[in-house]
Amino acid sequence: MSQSSPFLAPSAVACPDSLAILHLKRDLLTPAILRTYDEENVGYAEGKVTTTRYGNYPHSTLIGKPWGSQIKASRVDTGTRGRVGQQGSRGLKRKRGGSSTSHRDDVAVPGEDPTGSEGEGPERQEVKTPIPAETGFCHLLQPTPEIWTASLPHRTQVVYTPDYSYILQRLRVSPGSVVIEAGAGSGSFTHAAARAVFNGFPENEPQKEDHSGEGIKPGTGRVWGFEFHEQRVQKLQVEIQEHGLEGIVKVTHRDVYQDGFSTCESAPTPCINASAVFLDLPAPWLALRHLCRDHFSPLNPSTSVHLCTFSPCIEQVQRTVSALRLFGWLEIEMVELSARRIETRRERVGLQEEGLRGVNPTPATVDEAVGRLREVEGRDRSYHYGMTVKALNETLGATDSMDVSKDGRRKEVEEYVSKQQRLQSIKEAEANRKLYKEGRLVHRSEPEIKMHTSYLVFAVLPRAWTEDDERNAQEIAERSLPEENLEGQTKPMSKRQRKRAAKELADGDKNAETEMKWQLAAEGE
Repeated sequence: MSQSSPFLAPSAVACPDSLAILHLKRDLLTPAILRTYDEENVGYAEGKVTTTRYGNYPHSTLIGKPWGSQIKASRVDTGTRGRVGQQGSRGLKRKRGGSSTSHRDDVAVPGEDPTGSEGEGPERQEVKTPIPAETGFCHLLQPTPEIWTASLPHRTQVVYTPDYSYILQRLRVSPGSVVIEAGAGSGSFTHAAARAVFNGFPENEPQKEDHSGEGIKPGTGRVWGFEFHEQRVQKLQVEIQEHGLEGIVKVTHRDVYQDGFSTCESAPTPCINASAVFLDLPAPWLALRHLCRDHFSPLNPSTSVHLCTFSPCIEQVQRTVSALRLFGWLEIEMVELSARRIETRRERVGLQEEGLRGVNPTPATVDEAVGRLREVEGRDRSYHYGMTVKALNETLGATDSMDVSKDGRRKEVEEYVSKQQRLQSIKEAEANRKLYKEGRLVHRSEPEIKMHTSYLVFAVLPRAWTEDDERNAQEIAERSLPEENLEGQTKPMSKRQRKRAAKELADGDKNAETEMKWQLAAEGE
């Protein structure tokens, strides 16, 4: 393989031509393939740019940064994109004669060489140094199957993390396992299974695509994916190649209901030797006839095979269980998962938090509530007292007739501060506080379950057992039992066997039967 996968062997920093995840806010992640050039020739002066609701991020500001870094948004002139577009887009004018020209003649049309030569792509222009924006930022995250599940483009309903983590554990998937996935869809389970089976990349020699299974390193973990929808297969194959998983995952366009689990159209079922099977199909019972112990079986004949089906309706489960029993599957069990995320945070309560974000500005104690009530009452008395004094002075016609400043009550009222002054003092004191250590640590569960609720049916198909295996097992069992010695002592007997033998030898005599029991027990010891 030319490069390692960021899912399996990530580097310390974001590398060109690899996947990165932009974390914009909670539950809002954007995937991006980092490029040093604009392969689509969109027309940005900063080169390749990922545009979001929370700012524009040129890839030159992302490449080479450590995972987890906070990246500030950049000021990008998005209007330049309109000057370079595809044929018939807003960036091109159509002349009366039928030809089209761009608004600027010196800008190349995507896919065409400015020199007019054929077979060459557009020239790469010099990238402008990005200018940081005043607002907007994101966090650069390393791709993992969990993060990819939260950010991938949904082509179908996906298998979320609570489901596939439990499924992989029940299927006993470990490094080096071979997994069959029917109904790859958007590739959520595919990426998780690829990480679970990964025990090293295949050798660099070209892989042979024949039914013999040659060209694959023995013991290398593999994921064989099958999908009926051709367009979804093509998009998933592109993603697998971009993510560096083409040596671990192979996705095939095939109808497993009719054609079974084969990766080659002209050959019978290949030697997949799968030890785990996951069926995310509308009618999984129709595919079970291809998962039997026959000559062209894709299952590993030397070990037990674990299977899981993913069905949203109980009627599908009933038909699947009936088919599993018909084809010899054992330990059939249905499981329903209900996962709920728990949020842990610090809760700050009190009047000293008034005006701050993410707090509960209510009185934390009775003393705070009483103090605030006294402050409100004092402010009211101050207001009414001032209005009364003003009215008396206007009535008497002498503004200096009442020296309010010498009144003790007036001085007491003036000690109360306004709400604006109180909020300003709280904000000034916030800079010297360690808010991450203050407050009470609490946890709350989310109100809604954000996962696809379905029924999981698990089953186990025992390994293939032939007459030769039965004969060898009997020979091994006989060799493990002790032989009769020269004194004629019999082989060890159980308590029930000794009781039956003593009853036969005593021939109805109870006393003799009791003595024979003790004698046989002593000989057995």
